[in-house]
Amino acid sequence: MSQLRVSCFSISLDGFAAGPQQSLENPMGVNGLESQDWQFATATFQRRVLGQTGGETGPDDDFVTRGFENVGAWIMGRNMFGPVRGSWPDESWQGWWGDNPPFHMPVFVLTHHPRDPVEMPDGTTFYFVTQGIHAALERAREAAGAREAAGDRDVRLGGGIATVQQYLRAQLVDELHLAVTPILLGAGEHLFTGLDMRALGYRCVERVTTKKVTHMVLRRIAARAS
Repeated sequence: MSQLRVSCFSISLDGFAAGPQQSLENPMGVNGLESQDWQFATATFQRRVLGQTGGETGPDDDFVTRGFENVGAWIMGRNMFGPVRGSWPDESWQGWWGDNPPFHMPVFVLTHHPRDPVEMPDGTTFYFVTQGIHAALERAREAAGAREAAGDRDVRLGGGIATVQQYLRAQLVDELHLAVTPILLGAGEHLFTGLDMRALGYRCVERVTTKKVTHMVLRRIAARAS
């Protein structure tokens, strides 16, 4: 069965995945993008997201590459798709990534407000799911399986923080890769607020420290003891 994975999810040293006052100008909140510097510098990010050459190789780049491997569909919250709130005023907003998003596969966006699918170049199609996290995962797994005749591909879960928390609480995330950055945000959206990761069955199975970040991979080993 395909896995639900969170990859390259950056948090500050004090546990915040986004800074305060998120807006169109500051999509990750004030100072929030500082936690992404390690990823922006990698060769894989430069190639896959920016369409450019160059960038750094090594362990950080290896983790970014792993985040794209064997993925057949994405799930994301509405915050990760764009800053529009409430009902869709129009369909002009097509995501933060411009005319050619880096996904190149089906992307399922959690929202309370229906919208027709948005087809983008090179295989990216945004589908808007109003039936909740389980429905989105079911549809994403169906789409991921359809892309790989030899077996199911995994589903990658993007942000925002509230979306990741919902799937963690439901014990649906199989693997969570955290990139802990040596910065302090002080305020914003804290990943572990209200979450008892140990009781939910998660354990750290891998840790790699580089000059810029500490990578920690958590896997769901066991459910809550009865």
